[in-house]
Amino acid sequence: MATAYIVDAVRTAGGRRGGKLAGWHPVDLAGATLDTLVARTGIDGGKVDDVIMGCVTQAGQQAMQVGRNAVLAAKNLPDSVPAVTIDRQCGSSQQAMQFAAQAVMSGTMDVVIAAGVESMTRVPMGSNAMFHMKEGLGHYKSPRLDEKYPGIMFSQFMGAEMIVKKHGFSKDDLDRFSLKSHQNAIAATKAGLFDNELVVLDVETPEGIVKHNVDEGIRFDATLESIAGVKLLQEGGSLTAASSSQICDGSSAVMIVSEQALKDHGLTPIARIHNLTVTAGDPVIMLEEPLFATDRALQRAGLKISDIDAYEVNEAFASVPLAWLKHTGADPERLNMHGGAIALGHPLGASGTKLMATLLNVLKAKGGKYGLQTMCEGGGVANVTIVERF
Repeated sequence: MATAYIVDAVRTAGGRRGGKLAGWHPVDLAGATLDTLVARTGIDGGKVDDVIMGCVTQAGQQAMQVGRNAVLAAKNLPDSVPAVTIDRQCGSSQQAMQFAAQAVMSGTMDVVIAAGVESMTRVPMGSNAMFHMKEGLGHYKSPRLDEKYPGIMFSQFMGAEMIVKKHGFSKDDLDRFSLKSHQNAIAATKAGLFDNELVVLDVETPEGIVKHNVDEGIRFDATLESIAGVKLLQEGGSLTAASSSQICDGSSAVMIVSEQALKDHGLTPIARIHNLTVTAGDPVIMLEEPLFATDRALQRAGLKISDIDAYEVNEAFASVPLAWLKHTGADPERLNMHGGAIALGHPLGASGTKLMATLLNVLKAKGGKYGLQTMCEGGGVANVTIVERF
């Protein structure tokens, strides 16, 4: 089977809800990210075989095939480049990467861009379902689904709290992990470790046009006391907004190519795809599946967790990466070394390729070889991608 290579990976700095990226239409946000990726690689945009765009809330400004619209809005891609938009919930753009890699490995394509976009300011999470319910147009939970899961409303918040109880975490465990996310993000920002992965955008402010190049979610003044003082999400629970991922606007993209494309276009690979895994399990606890998906990925790759130099485990809630660490026996010092979604934000459909951009730069900074990325996803699904850096 052919090898799939990563040539480059970029992301925007995260924007808080109503923050610096609120003025960007998501189509233009994604288009600008695609433009930056193509420009950085130096490839002729017309040589791109396909763009696979992850987006979760495909409604409003993200409706009508946001991936294709992003290509049409891009300046460095001709209209002849096709695109498709996919939804695997929070893992949408990680799945976009895996589909892109599969296309290259199968020999059917040579240059594929995997990308993601989400403006959680302009298209609120869940609005595609809520607006239909509000108008009396039905509910996503069908009669057959209700028969199989009677009286159960699938909820990421409920699942995250179930993980807390199942694995015996205290609120203090969650709060300390959350503080570490901010501390790692602060250190990486101050050291300029994000600079190589960022798409720097112009944004309008009352003071004029400024460059958006710092993740807005980072609490530079975070303390354990300030995090511990945040109100619980539900009575009797342990999680708070401070131990959960932040609502975030953002876009990201990764270019994946064949060996032939490297030669034809003078491209230099920064990593190769070593393993692609996706599994599914309990849709009620929902967010625990990365634990078991990681087991399968390592087994299929012929690796041990100790062989992996850096891990990116999406911080949907602090309980998820904590459970992953407990289950895998992984070294906590190799986890989310530049911070995670608790500090940097979780722009849903853009998070998969966003994490890959960060993972590759962590490996570069640490001189690491293997990196593993995993994401919990609605419905009890999880993706795992293992890469080998050159």
